[in-house]
Parts: sequence; structure tokens; C-alpha cells
Amino acid sequence: MLIRVSLAAQTLTLFDDAGKALRRYPVSTAIKGAGEAEGSHQTPRGRHIIRAKIGAGSPLYTVFSGRRPTGELWSPELDAACAGRDWILTRILWLSGCEPGKNRLGKVDTMRRYVYIHGCGETAPLGEPHSHGCIRMNNRDIVELFDLTPVYTAVEIDAD
Repeated sequence: MLIRVSLAAQTLTLFDDAGKALRRYPVSTAIKGAGEAEGSHQTPRGRHIIRAKIGAGSPLYTVFSGRRPTGELWSPELDAACAGRDWILTRILWLSGCEPGKNRLGKVDTMRRYVYIHGCGETAPLGEPHSHGCIRMNNRDIVELFDLTPVYTAVEIDAD
């Protein structure tokens, strides 16, 4: 399995081991563009793996903070009451870089930057850059992707 994220197209494509595209989803990556630096709020490029999967069995719209469920479920009312909150919902695929000096270790470490593929609020735009660095997906899509991909699945994030 391979996941490829295109920053230009704002899509995530899941490929099988033979290279056949199995699924394609709209996503939202960083509004500040591509970059690997700590504190940049940009989406890191290059080769990654799914280091951890968090949230198996959680209901749709489960709210996470610090990779733990808060006990809340996202709703339009909660969204309105917490304007500006960066929602991490439903499932988390925590990424780890594979390229030392580019997206792993030091000031460019994807995992230490807490970069995830995760669900987002239903009012958040997909198909255009809008995140704080993570890769946001529709909640039903992240559940499907979560169930299809094991830990250590390769993830390539490309500018094109």
C-alpha cells in the first residue's frame, strides 16, 4: 500500500501494492503551503510512514486533543461555540518522516511536529489549502482510509 498526497491537486490517493489506485479523496493541506520547519504550520513534503493509528472504534466526529478523545462530539453548534478551533476529529494517522535532514530529526521532524492525516469539521473546506499543517479529510473518508491502511504504510507528500 502507498498513500500519495498531492499538494497541488489537494487530493490523497491510496494505491495497492501493484500501483493501482484504489481510492482518491479530496483533502485540505496547509494554508501556508509546503515546508518542513518546526513551527512553520506548513505541510511537510517527502517520504513518510504512518507511525501510529489513533481512534479505532471511536464514533464519527469524536474530538481529539493531544491525541486523546475529549469526550466531545463535533457538531455545528460546538463549532460555532468554539470559533477558530482547529478540529482534529474521528481518526488520526500520525506521520513520521523517513528522510533525515528533510522531514526527520532536528528542526524538521514531522512526527515531533504532530503532523497527522485526520478528520475535520463538516464546515471546513476540502479541495483547497486551509489547515495548520496537517492533512484534513472528510470524516467518513478518514474512517475508510484508517481501516484500509496498516501502521507503517508509506506516505508520499508531493508539491505537484
